Amino acid sequence: MAGTLPRSPLAPARFPELPVISGVRFASTAAGVRYAGRDDVMLALLAPGSTVAGVFTRSATRSAPVLDCQEKLRHTGGADAAGAAILVNSGNSNAFTGARGEQSVQAICAATALATGLPVERIFTASTGVIGERLPHDRIIAVIDDLAASLDEGAIEPAARAIMTTDTFAKGASCTVEIDGRTVSIAGIAKGSGMIAPDMATMLVYIFTDARVEQKRLQALLSELNERTFNCITVDSDTSTSDSLMLCATGAAGVDAGESESFAEALHAVMLDLAHQVVRDGEGASKFVEIRVSGAQSDAEARVHGRSIANSPLVKTAIAGEDPNWGRIVMAVGKSGAAADRDRLGIRFGDIPVAENGWVSPGYREETAAEYMKNQELVISVDLGIGDGQAVIWTCDLTHGYIDINADYRS
Repeated sequence: MAGTLPRSPLAPARFPELPVISGVRFASTAAGVRYAGRDDVMLALLAPGSTVAGVFTRSATRSAPVLDCQEKLRHTGGADAAGAAILVNSGNSNAFTGARGEQSVQAICAATALATGLPVERIFTASTGVIGERLPHDRIIAVIDDLAASLDEGAIEPAARAIMTTDTFAKGASCTVEIDGRTVSIAGIAKGSGMIAPDMATMLVYIFTDARVEQKRLQALLSELNERTFNCITVDSDTSTSDSLMLCATGAAGVDAGESESFAEALHAVMLDLAHQVVRDGEGASKFVEIRVSGAQSDAEARVHGRSIANSPLVKTAIAGEDPNWGRIVMAVGKSGAAADRDRLGIRFGDIPVAENGWVSPGYREETAAEYMKNQELVISVDLGIGDGQAVIWTCDLTHGYIDINADYRS
């Protein structure tokens, strides 16, 4: 199915120009894991001395590659003089495959270690695609030598395309920043379109920087910024078995950026850009929606309210139908489980006051709100009026296209 779906109407015009990140090289090729006639495996090789951090799904049914990556980061601390490699395949998630899944990971890691000269503990893998089918890892192993021989520091865009499943466009983002008179670059790629909901990480995301960042600090930065980016998006409320987010610092720029606020801001910008692109490519999506919640008892409760609104099928289908049905917002707030006061609730669609103090705004006109709902990008603001907590959640609408894509996913 990858590459056969019409491009999302919310997609950017083209894949962005990403800076070369010194210290990391990429390669991709077709292994025939599931798809015919397209690249479906990518390899990224990191220079010696690189540090690696990661956050992963907390799903109780997470895949064999996720479990392997978590174990390796836990034991090695993500840092090693040898460097590291990341190998990702699309078409098959190697999830719900039991001992066979673990054997596939071990076989792929061993072959990659042999081809790159790295210890097996520094090989990180990921798989994305259909759940519950045995991974044909022999097909992947058969192309690893070719991947290792064709590594190129400028080949990040083909790598982004190789990890797509139901994505309609490849996702990339970058930022450069000056630190101590030197330029530091950050570039990242992501895949994700459906089975998207926040849970420590979401989709597959790989971000690279030539800054030098000590591993514990790199992990802390990633975990902190993840809470304000990938953990604030949702397409369909479903958390994947394979969600992985990894951040790699090669140190090739010779700049220690661990305590730099400008570096943290640049990294946040890249992560938020990629997170938004995933929502814009939500399966069947026709509208990009920002949910702003304020006046909650705490930031955590504001996020609960925001996710309840963003995940509501009734809210999402109303948005798809361009129906300003604000009663569904009231419903979603009420069912969230977080504190709310009916008589203090306020709602806005863009700049249009819809409800205030628990009742429809005196100047509200349905036709004005209906006209606003025709926009491709929408902002829905909710004020609880009971505290200082606030949050922003990003989502998309729910159209019949979502059903079409997922009804045909395995066929």
